[in-house]
Amino acid sequence: MTSNGRIHWSRRRWAGGETRSVCPVDKLIDDTEAAVSVGVRQLCCREGTQARSFARGRENLKHAAQLSLGEELFRQVVESEGRAVLKAAECEQLELDWSGKDCLTRTPDGQTTTRLYASGDGVLAPTTTQAEKDKRRETVKKWRKDTPRKKRGKLKRLLAVKKGSDQRYKQIYVTVLHDQDQAHRLVGVTRKGVPGLERLLKRDGERVGILWAKERVGNVDGAVCLKSSLAVLPLQATVLDFYHFAEHVGAAGVATLGKDTPASREWLDQVLHTGRHEGYAPFFQHLVEWRTPLRGGKRQVADALIGYVAPRQEMICYDQCEKNGWDVGSGPMESMCGVTTDRLKGRGRRWDIDNAESLMALEALYQSTGLWDHYWQNAFNHRN
Repeated sequence: MTSNGRIHWSRRRWAGGETRSVCPVDKLIDDTEAAVSVGVRQLCCREGTQARSFARGRENLKHAAQLSLGEELFRQVVESEGRAVLKAAECEQLELDWSGKDCLTRTPDGQTTTRLYASGDGVLAPTTTQAEKDKRRETVKKWRKDTPRKKRGKLKRLLAVKKGSDQRYKQIYVTVLHDQDQAHRLVGVTRKGVPGLERLLKRDGERVGILWAKERVGNVDGAVCLKSSLAVLPLQATVLDFYHFAEHVGAAGVATLGKDTPASREWLDQVLHTGRHEGYAPFFQHLVEWRTPLRGGKRQVADALIGYVAPRQEMICYDQCEKNGWDVGSGPMESMCGVTTDRLKGRGRRWDIDNAESLMALEALYQSTGLWDHYWQNAFNHRN
């Protein structure tokens, strides 16, 4: 299957002694000796990641490029290419055409510097559980048994079923390294837990030459595991996302002073302004003064907020960020979490965790500056 249609040919197979048999013509057509050409694989990946389903993607491919593939073959091509992207990234075969020294920006005093932001977060992918797979298999077996042979015809033997998940949702980590204007961006995904997240951050940090950037800042939503994972990078500061910070403070204010009351609004404005512009020490003093007269459940709310901010003292450095012109929000990270999982989520969608990761890897490749074209150009060059 090629982007110009199907090609049919006869070829000779050579074998001798204990060596594996080969078809030289297959090698000339495609270096991997695949039955689907690089051009078709690229088109399948474009449609497969953008469409709402593989059935719709297959239809779009037929109308746009006049290529007819079965739905199952279309799905296998897209998911296998996603796994190939993950393997290429792990083997450091995806070369970037930019680095930390290219991430130029202006400081508040008008000077030119280089700055890189690093961030990571976890997303939940809907997975197919083992119980669901067993139920499907029993349904198929019952249909095969109850349907008369004349009606169902000759059936092939059922293939082995991949092991299902033990939970309905599994976590996949997403990482982003980008400059101030997001003109340069590198997105990565991994399903290998916190250790895999740390390896991914370290590998991508080396790929972008993070030490070549004079200013290196981390942005996270406050999860302890994310902060410790970012510690593998040579960052000058790791900042708690201001939205999540304000969300925790606001919830405590509503629980103790009421919702949309003059007292709660005044207190919230004062506390957030202090934390944003004056530093951690004055902010914490406000919390202590607010907690002192509280009793019962309200004091427990205050204690919970203090217990949240105290371990994150180093991350609540918004006054330093304002001085240096650093971002205090993790908007690019939150955006990538939504974009990379958009294809996975929807009514009735369930995935094997490795297939979910492969779809996210294709979207991460597309969202990374210059990598989509570089990957496919390498595939064409390798074939030739």
